[in-house]
This record gives sequence, C-alpha cells and structure tokens, in this order.
Amino acid sequence: MYAVLETGSKQYRVAAGDTLEVERLAVEAGQPFTFDRVLMVNNDGKVTVGTPTVASASVVADVVEHIRGEKKLTFKMKRRKGYHKSIGHRQELTVIKIKEIKA
Repeated sequence: MYAVLETGSKQYRVAAGDTLEVERLAVEAGQPFTFDRVLMVNNDGKVTVGTPTVASASVVADVVEHIRGEKKLTFKMKRRKGYHKSIGHRQELTVIKIKEIKA
C-alpha cells in the first residue's frame, strides 16, 4: 500500500516505514503529524485518485528531527561592470517517518 501526498508544494510517494525529508513543519520533534492532502492511494492494486484530494485518506507520520539541507551556492555577475556576488542558501528541512496510511 502506498500513497502520494503533497506538502511544501511538492509531491511524495510514501509507504509505511519510509523516512523522508520534507520542508520544515511547525511540529516539535517526537510528535506525530497528519498529512490531509493525499492525492492518490493504491491499496493492493485498488487505486483511488482524488479530485484534487482523496476525501477520507490521511497519512500519519512521526517527526524525527529538524535539520538544515546542504549549502547551495550561487554566483551573480555582470560582465564588464566589476560586479560579482556570492550567495549561499540552506533549506530548513524536517525528517519524518511514515507510520500508517489511512484510506
């Protein structure tokens, strides 16, 4: 059984027991979190596709920890002007472990 859920404007295919990194959630580490925006559920070959979400489906996950992603570096430059600038960014992430899929 697996489901496709949406969080942080991204879609993830998850099954029970999966661990994944999503954009930062406003939940403390060790607490459960329920995802209500479930777009699709596959229950042993029986596929349910939502319009846009499946009405009765939800995904329950445990928040493992909050981390920061690797540093992304960008470089801005305007030729012949002497302008150059280096910019770094680290995304705030939450590590979650999927407990169960309710469909």
